[in-house]
Amino acid sequence: MSDPSHPSGPHGPEEQYADDPAVVPGIEPVEEPVVDEPAAYGPATEAGRRRRRRSVPGCLAVLVALAVLLGGLYIAGTKGIAYIEDQFADPADFAGPGRGNVSFEVQSGETSAEICRNLKAAEVVASVDACLSAATANPGSSGIQVGFYPLQREMPASEAISVLVDPSNIITNTVTVPEGLNVDQVVETLAAGTDFKAAAFEKALRKTEKIGLPDYADGNPEGYLFPSTYSFGPDAKPVDMVRTMVDRWRQAADEANLEQAAEELGYTPHELMTVASLVEAEGRGDDMPKVARVIYNRLENPDNGVTNGLLQIDAAVNYALGKEPIARLTTDEIESVSDSPYNTYTQPGLPPGPIEAPGDAAIAAATDPAEGPWLFYVTVNLETGETKFTESYDEFLGFRQELDEYCATQSDRC
Repeated sequence: MSDPSHPSGPHGPEEQYADDPAVVPGIEPVEEPVVDEPAAYGPATEAGRRRRRRSVPGCLAVLVALAVLLGGLYIAGTKGIAYIEDQFADPADFAGPGRGNVSFEVQSGETSAEICRNLKAAEVVASVDACLSAATANPGSSGIQVGFYPLQREMPASEAISVLVDPSNIITNTVTVPEGLNVDQVVETLAAGTDFKAAAFEKALRKTEKIGLPDYADGNPEGYLFPSTYSFGPDAKPVDMVRTMVDRWRQAADEANLEQAAEELGYTPHELMTVASLVEAEGRGDDMPKVARVIYNRLENPDNGVTNGLLQIDAAVNYALGKEPIARLTTDEIESVSDSPYNTYTQPGLPPGPIEAPGDAAIAAATDPAEGPWLFYVTVNLETGETKFTESYDEFLGFRQELDEYCATQSDRC
């Protein structure tokens, strides 16, 4: 309330109120009904009427705002109550017992939340929350293994988790492909370990783009079907299985820096894979890098006066003969395939490609051979794998004599 002793504006308080009979100091304005009056009342009366007309819409705006506020509070309140009820209610779960069949895959690196989301997407569980609660309550849920599991749609979450925590429930076709098999032998192994015939795998191998062979394999899978133990899912087809083997080869090749090593050594990646396959056939364990060095020494020093650029590797000739590897070849056997590019006794240099599937150790040996001057090696004991290396032809002949003596008493191994 204004102090009369201090003017407010250009006029004192009394003068200001005198201009407007509807305003009394210290009392709120009284609103009167709006009545159209003659213009003779003058400007002061018109101004009063303008002030009174503005007060009506202002009051309506307040009432509208209040209604909106109350309505908003009501809606927010009802939604808030529903939200709170949802938070404290039990998560949706199926009562069971389940229906149909679902082949559910747990993939490497998946968290419990990801597994539960996938279970809900597959209609196995009713909600992610129920699944996570069941996983938390089951102490084995932290050890769920990768693989395919037999589940059903609309299962109680606790039952679904109980299936996943038991590795004996994993559905797989487990096939072990050992090192040193050629393509025909790999196909036989796959057919024996799965429900598919050999012809199905042979057809898959012709789909070179689908199975992921590198360009430098030139469409030939020999040497690129990596030896390992595979667990194929129940829905896997021959092309999927073969592609998995080629993918595993790519992993081994990358770990050994195959392409980079080939460039540094002055060969193509395909040639290094050929060397690796020869090392797989001829070497064992710690001797593999030394066998690789013998091969490179012969390839890179063809005019040494002893080997004349010939690798003279029995395993390659056996590949040309279509025979299982043996320790000793006869002259007749060598001469029977003298024109074959795989006959390393008659054809200088490397054969045109791998002769079998090398494993990690053989690929590593081909990409990182040992240092040494050796030109010859002989495995003098086929049971233990003892192998001797030399650069001397005369010493090599002595090693051959040791092998002859071994074979005289162990003819079943020679």
